[in-house]
Amino acid sequence: MSKKDYYEVLGVARDASEADIKKAYRRVAMKHHPDRNAGNKESEELFKQANEAFEVLSDPDKRARYDQYGHAGVNQQGGAHGAGDFGDIFSDIFGDIFGGGGRAGGGRSGVRKGSDLRYNLELNLEDAVKGTTVKIRIPTAVTCDTCDGTGAKKGSAPVDCSTCNGLGQVRMQQGFFSVQQTCPRCHGSGKQIKDPCNSCHGRGQVEEQKTLSVKVPAGVDEGDRIRLTGEGQAGVNGGPPGDLYVQIHMRPHKIFVREGRDLHCEIPISFVDAALGGELEVPTLDGRVKLKIPAETQTGKLFRLRGKGVSSVRGGGPGDLLCRVVVETPVKLTRRQKELLQEFQTIGDTEGQQSPKKTSWFDGVKKFVDDLRA
Repeated sequence: MSKKDYYEVLGVARDASEADIKKAYRRVAMKHHPDRNAGNKESEELFKQANEAFEVLSDPDKRARYDQYGHAGVNQQGGAHGAGDFGDIFSDIFGDIFGGGGRAGGGRSGVRKGSDLRYNLELNLEDAVKGTTVKIRIPTAVTCDTCDGTGAKKGSAPVDCSTCNGLGQVRMQQGFFSVQQTCPRCHGSGKQIKDPCNSCHGRGQVEEQKTLSVKVPAGVDEGDRIRLTGEGQAGVNGGPPGDLYVQIHMRPHKIFVREGRDLHCEIPISFVDAALGGELEVPTLDGRVKLKIPAETQTGKLFRLRGKGVSSVRGGGPGDLLCRVVVETPVKLTRRQKELLQEFQTIGDTEGQQSPKKTSWFDGVKKFVDDLRA
């Protein structure tokens, strides 16, 4: 038997919005829900069709394939959930009515993994590049030693919850719907503590400061994370502890700016060195190196020192050090220096060959003004 068009199943147009599709699905599902139509095979089939149609039309990718290829475009993906697997969809749609589906809570035992923690660690460039070991102190919740995590005083024990009778879940009836959800009193553990522990006050956990040694590998960069397994919050009811994630943040460096494997820096030089050329000592993370400045160097010229950058924590060779030259204008000149500069200006370039950028700029301005007047 050929399948019915999904848009017809929900009673919406092909250009219907996501909100319209969701609203239509809710209407059809409520009308044909099995709890409301017990033993009605036709309603059960219509409910299955609505569920299948909503799964496809609520997913932008599946909807696009369906619009282009019809049922063949989504059948290759295994079709829709079918009758026995509609819990997730149905709880998403009706969860705001009943406060969530019946899957939460982790069952009667209430065993849950502890929460993960995050610690922001600031490093300077040198430590990040070469690697280091850092001691950190973190607040964390650990299992109470007094009650061994039960939350009850020594000599007593938790009892079955009076609300859910130890099941950890309760069934709520609203209209024709019956929904199972986590017990609000015991939060899914199925137990109540009548005589709480004096140390943890029934929580089963206590707060304490913990000192950890974090080994930072060489080459880490801004945003990298180091995972310490089992160093997060303690688990609940015997569950495993969470993990600690150490987030790397880089302090600004006085000289270098890091971009991946490369380092950048600015080197101020005098206008005499820029004009005549010279040799400078340039700092690197491994010490000083000589950098030859050719004559007639202009501001902004970039010199690349290969292999003087940093290596990445993910492997590979080191990057480069890129030095950008900045020609510095002299200040606090003496009278004699001013006289020499004025003399240099008077015997300077008359044809514009010594200042090609200045000459070309003024030529461009003159042409621009002439074009405006034309």
